[in-house]
Amino acid sequence: MTERYDASKIQILKGLEAVRKRPSMYIGDVGLRGLHHLIYEVVDNSVDEALAGFCDRIEVVLYRDGSVSIEDNGRGIPVDIHPEQKKPAVEVVLTVLHSGAKFDDKIYTISGGLHGVGISVVNALSEFLEVVIKRDGKIYEMKFERGEVIQPLKIKGETEERGTYIRFKPDPEIFKKTEFNYDTVARRLREIAFLTKGVKFILKDMRSGDEAVFQYENGILDFLNFVTSGRHHLHKPLYLYEKKNGIEVEITLVWTDGFNEDILTFVNTINTHEGGTHLSGFKSGLTRTVNEFIRKRYSKYANLDISGEDIREGLFSIISLKIPNPQFEGQTKTKLGNSEVRGIVESIVSSHVQKFLEENPRVADIIVEKIISAAKSREAAKKARELVRKRSLLESDTLPGKLADCVTNNSDEAELFIVEGDSAGGSAKQGRNRHFQAVLPLRGKILNVEKASLNKILSNEELRSIVAALGSGIGEDEVEPDKVRYKKIIIMTDADVDGSHIRTLLLTFFYRFLKPLIEAGYLYIAQPPLYGVKIGKKITYLYSDEELEEFLEKNKEKNVQIQRYKGLGEMNPSQLWDTTMNPETRILKKVTIYDASMADEILNILLGSNVEPRREFIARNSKYVENLDI
Repeated sequence: MTERYDASKIQILKGLEAVRKRPSMYIGDVGLRGLHHLIYEVVDNSVDEALAGFCDRIEVVLYRDGSVSIEDNGRGIPVDIHPEQKKPAVEVVLTVLHSGAKFDDKIYTISGGLHGVGISVVNALSEFLEVVIKRDGKIYEMKFERGEVIQPLKIKGETEERGTYIRFKPDPEIFKKTEFNYDTVARRLREIAFLTKGVKFILKDMRSGDEAVFQYENGILDFLNFVTSGRHHLHKPLYLYEKKNGIEVEITLVWTDGFNEDILTFVNTINTHEGGTHLSGFKSGLTRTVNEFIRKRYSKYANLDISGEDIREGLFSIISLKIPNPQFEGQTKTKLGNSEVRGIVESIVSSHVQKFLEENPRVADIIVEKIISAAKSREAAKKARELVRKRSLLESDTLPGKLADCVTNNSDEAELFIVEGDSAGGSAKQGRNRHFQAVLPLRGKILNVEKASLNKILSNEELRSIVAALGSGIGEDEVEPDKVRYKKIIIMTDADVDGSHIRTLLLTFFYRFLKPLIEAGYLYIAQPPLYGVKIGKKITYLYSDEELEEFLEKNKEKNVQIQRYKGLGEMNPSQLWDTTMNPETRILKKVTIYDASMADEILNILLGSNVEPRREFIARNSKYVENLDI
């Protein structure tokens, strides 16, 4: 019998219950990204103090018990009684959503955490949280468990210092994994340090003893040099700064001798991964100005069709804006929507770039020569694209890469497995569901696209076969996600060093030349098992060393056979289907722009022409090596 639906069934979640009930609404997800987002929310509050001019030191400590502390030397969260809530202000900030001083631009003119839910959400999703405040000559302390007060605010002592110390431990009832990753935290702190010139960020890991200090006196200029450390600059980086209508625009850019562009955008230190109006203004201002300059100064190229993509080939840029009232899409703040920003950025970029080109004629010649070369290469690539498009995907036997297509023409249900090697490809072809699963085996490592032009990429058999199979075009300005033949593109490689390398190369290829497919959520990484544990006739598949250890601890059988799968080809078709390809039982990881850009950064470090970043990376990570494949 259907239960009666009336007013008594309407639930009202009080306090922070809503956050614990639907945590993904507030932090994006409850995976590793959401876990680390907790740290960033607290750090953002300290950064806001720095942006306001009251803080110049922020320290993050990772502890052995899984907790983390963030401490700054800012003004300290207020502790006086809130006039409406009749509670200490710090308690209000930590227990009431949409509370804080960031809605009033008299306290924080520029702020990253604008929604007023950050620190209260952290409190709600923590097993415990304690806050210590140094303010007005006294030390105050307060403690919480899962968002509830367990120790009211009290005075612990006296001090001449000031600042806020918050320590919390993510709640295992909410998060599947609660272990913070040192490199992930370091990456974000380093990024913020670049964007807050002169502020010192300290990261300590009490688990491993690792420690890092990030402080940059040249701000985004240091940032640009960091992200281009493996590349050759064609000129001294251009730096520009202007303030219009209360909006601070800070940009640095440089053309390199490479083929890829990389534009990083930030608003109030928040990384706007999906761009927005500031990125649109930058691109339009740059394209218009450079085109006008070429037509005016280089008459022989006046009739040449030069696109924005040609102009940005090899360009690296950092765009950092400080905006009083930014409009972001969602709490995770990945795309800027302020319409007035586009015109402001476009105008500033146009005037500064025009002046730069006119005052540096020799540099202008070098840049224009590169742009013209890019335009000609694009024309050649266009012809190559047409050849790729004209290949009939119905005649799969003639396709390079040995594509075994699926039966369905419905892209919403179709899947493409990009598989390493003919052996694994053979097992995948036999084990798949032919109705909706296609298989494309690759022969060995693919081309390193970081060092190749689009024309060269399209002449590479393995990459050309991927583009032909997908049918969505290639190049950020030409890819059409709606035309892709498979809405699930799954990278399936071995669990060894070579497999990891191939996966990184593929991620970089998609990030550089098929980015809209990642943004549309179509790219995934298969998670094949590492072990098959056989007890009698039953096989249990385990996906990590931790799972194996846990399984063996619980298991009391003596006759246990353990097989470690180094390659996909070691599994027969039915095993590969059961563990890695069956939608009912498999594990897939969706690739995000963050994942792909990190792969690109690592690829540049390990394969770039600059030796020093590679040496530092190897020295820093050598202690983590468990299985060395030489």
